[in-house]
Amino acid sequence: MSLFLRIATFPGEMRIAVTKNDTLLDFALWRPAAPDMVGSIYHGRIEALTPGMGGAFVALTPQLSGFLPLQSNAPKLNEGQAVRVEVSRAAQGGKGLRLRLLAEDGPLDQKGLITPGPTPLVRLAALWPSATLVVDSPAAAAHIPPTLRERREQGFTPYPDSIAAACDALEDPVVPLPGGMEATITPTPALIAIDMDAPPAQTGRPKQTAQFAANRDALPTLMRQIRLRNLSGAILIDPAGLATRKRQALLEPVNAALKPDPLNPRCLGVTALGLIEIVRARIYPSLPELLSSPHGRALQVLKHILAHAPHTKRICGGAGIIRALEQDPQALSDCAHQLGHALSLHTNLALPDFTWTVQD
Repeated sequence: MSLFLRIATFPGEMRIAVTKNDTLLDFALWRPAAPDMVGSIYHGRIEALTPGMGGAFVALTPQLSGFLPLQSNAPKLNEGQAVRVEVSRAAQGGKGLRLRLLAEDGPLDQKGLITPGPTPLVRLAALWPSATLVVDSPAAAAHIPPTLRERREQGFTPYPDSIAAACDALEDPVVPLPGGMEATITPTPALIAIDMDAPPAQTGRPKQTAQFAANRDALPTLMRQIRLRNLSGAILIDPAGLATRKRQALLEPVNAALKPDPLNPRCLGVTALGLIEIVRARIYPSLPELLSSPHGRALQVLKHILAHAPHTKRICGGAGIIRALEQDPQALSDCAHQLGHALSLHTNLALPDFTWTVQD
């Protein structure tokens, strides 16, 4: 029963899946043109102190800045001061990079990026040190750093159909659960809402007993989906068809199902409305946010063309989608290489921002 870390290439991104047999254990999207920058170390400069926000804005490069929270016992900083910082949280949810202050280590006359953070591939390889790397293309193999090359299986192997289907299913907000149940995941700016739908009626058992068992048995699958999709921040779960007073009994199986998660999410209890409250560290963008971002929508266009419209030579779209495509020229080049011909982009201001059409 071998453990594999599989890489599948698409224009502008790679799917990284950790698998055992036909089971998807872990997952990440890697977009080289849009790194999350978590773990990157910069020499920056204090742009502005913001006591009301409890921190300071730090210029990392002429085009990039981040927010540095400051504790009451932090060293005194001044505007214009050079500092060494590490990116502790990716830009997400409409907020920019979050930073943490590092101790000074030598002169701070150097500016900008000092050390880039680990890629999603490196992070997953560290979490699964016994996993063998399997790639589907020379392009994927070229992205494996020297430190991981000895773990690579020679040759090129596409995803097994079952694993490809499991990865595709992560894009669906409706999650099938054991016992005929379903969960609907709804991200909002403030939290992630998850509604568990009631299972089919069962005979021979008291209704609440059956509902409790169905919810309990579905929780491990749901917690695994939370990890695979990297849902984070505040998460509220509405169990199916269970009286509020009985929901406290679900906390033990929730905590057990959360234990394997490396981000150590915490279950805070059941709210007065009967919702199970979980908090999971918000470090990397969630899969729904990556898919719905302008860059994510642009890459979906290229995927669609490769799969369903390979004769396309011209993409006509609203200003938003065309701008997003133009910002990732490597993805356009990758797509054109696979199609065997170039793609041209044309903006139609009469179209909504993220609508598009194709022409042969």
